[in-house]
Amino acid sequence: MGDKGDMNANQNCHATGDPQLDKAIYQWITWDRNPLTRAQIEALARERNTVELRKRLCSRMAFGTAGLRAAMGAGFSRINDLTIIQSTQGLYKYLAKFLPDFGSRGLVIGYDTRAQETSGCTSERLARLTAAVMLCKDIPVYLFSTYVPTPFVPYAVKKLGAAAGVMVTASHNRKEDNGFKVYWHNGAQISSPHDREILRCIEESTEPWPESWSEGLADSSTLRSDPLDTITRLYMEELTSVCFHRELNSQSPLRFVHSSFHGVGHNYVQKAFQACGFPPPIPVPEQKDPDPNFSTVSCPNPEEGASVLELSLRLAEREGARVVLATDPDADRLAVAEHCDKFGWKVFTGNELAALLGWWMLYNWKETHPDPSDTEKVYMLATTVSSKILKAFAQMEGFHFEETLPGFKWIGNKIHELAKTGNEVIFSFEESIGFLCGNMVPDKDGVSAAVVVAEMATYLDTKNLTLNKQLQNVYETYGYHISKTSYVICNHPPTVKKIFTRLRNFEGDNVYPKSCGGYNIMSIRDVTTGYDSSQSDQKCVLPVTKNSQMVTFTFQNGIVATLRTSGTEPKIKFYTEFCAPPGKSDIMNLEDELKKVTSALVEEFLEPDKNNLIRRHV
Repeated sequence: MGDKGDMNANQNCHATGDPQLDKAIYQWITWDRNPLTRAQIEALARERNTVELRKRLCSRMAFGTAGLRAAMGAGFSRINDLTIIQSTQGLYKYLAKFLPDFGSRGLVIGYDTRAQETSGCTSERLARLTAAVMLCKDIPVYLFSTYVPTPFVPYAVKKLGAAAGVMVTASHNRKEDNGFKVYWHNGAQISSPHDREILRCIEESTEPWPESWSEGLADSSTLRSDPLDTITRLYMEELTSVCFHRELNSQSPLRFVHSSFHGVGHNYVQKAFQACGFPPPIPVPEQKDPDPNFSTVSCPNPEEGASVLELSLRLAEREGARVVLATDPDADRLAVAEHCDKFGWKVFTGNELAALLGWWMLYNWKETHPDPSDTEKVYMLATTVSSKILKAFAQMEGFHFEETLPGFKWIGNKIHELAKTGNEVIFSFEESIGFLCGNMVPDKDGVSAAVVVAEMATYLDTKNLTLNKQLQNVYETYGYHISKTSYVICNHPPTVKKIFTRLRNFEGDNVYPKSCGGYNIMSIRDVTTGYDSSQSDQKCVLPVTKNSQMVTFTFQNGIVATLRTSGTEPKIKFYTEFCAPPGKSDIMNLEDELKKVTSALVEEFLEPDKNNLIRRHV
């Protein structure tokens, strides 16, 4: 950049008349050593584009349900070399203060295959800069030598006894995004108060240390080691804890198709199938290898269903495969479709898959624990916006069920908390196709879930049952749980705030709505404010989350509906479920009533047309 005089001249050259913005521009141009992102800010400053400059430079990313996540590009509000260095410096500062043995335990670092040519950002480069920050402070680093599934990072944190872990990924987000996911030494994603304190440390450590840019340290430092072979071997060996019928797997006539959605999953799902005695699944050739442009799908999220699974379904038909498995780009989530003779392909929702996997994990647990008293220490977990089907299981089978806030970080920390008192969590899920079978990883895991689904399908096939038929059996036994989950897109944060403020003052100051679509609301829980009308003290049992919006309505007819903002995307999500008691099987009536309530919830409470919300196209 030249000497101090040059810098001052440069600052004056880019002056906008706004002292805060001028300081931010000067800091960016002074600190950023990536010529591509520095040039982006310089160009905006020359053009006097103050609106875009403020958007990029006058706010900072905050930890959401899945860490820091934003578009790649120049600016303090985006993912790039400089913000990753700043984030890692803050993380270093917090860990050094909080954990006396940080210097001996070290940090695990993994990454996916995302890249953006215009900013020079790749997940691998950002991971190597993360390593450089730690290595220049003599902190040991376990940096994977190639891309890995996200669950490999928390698994490695636990196996290696590391102080923390970082995964550079934006999971299933659009191709423009990337992220920085932080795991605590218990293997779970960080939650409060660690996230707040790390952010405070980031803000105190914004100027990059000169050595933080030394990406080459990841190759030259003796404190860097590669955990890939060890962690892959241990993970595949431990898969036997959720593999119950290995002898059937090698003989099954069933064939499976797997899509890795242009991400990291192919090699690892192949290895998982081999570890559990299966022939390898048939890969979707166009989606097998990493492609940061996600060129064959409209969006890289298998949760979107048949529209993005088209190549997988076509291949399965050609190959005579009945079951399709699709892991998202960082392989922590799993979509499943099954060919049903009369109806074509059924793509299971996250809640339906959870009903099947919960039943399967319980069935196999009971096979090896015939004493009914053993259930006293057994738990299943789900996020509060997910189906209550596990609650129905627990009520009939005698084990424990607990809900958490949305986001698998809450489940991971609850697993750790329960383990300390000798309890065992045998299944956990969130409705957005995130599953954890067993407890080998304190995070959702699409790799292990894929092979568990394959084994469940194989076992059911020996009983002349399909996955879909068994799902109906589960509902007949435990009660039909019919749910709808969708979203609207809102790119204007003030509108989101206005919508939820209106809900809290629907019928006067601090008076929530009493009905929706003509259906009476029995109780309301608002975890943003900590209000719960169903509790005697009117206070939430779940932790208050002031930085995100979430309101739940329980209707007199038994429907539970939740509106919440996404922690990773500009979406308002809505979740509705009709929980029928066992024996009540008038499905058409249940579905019709749920549809009416869901439609009224969206139209009356979100007002999409009035608020210019973008409806999901299916």
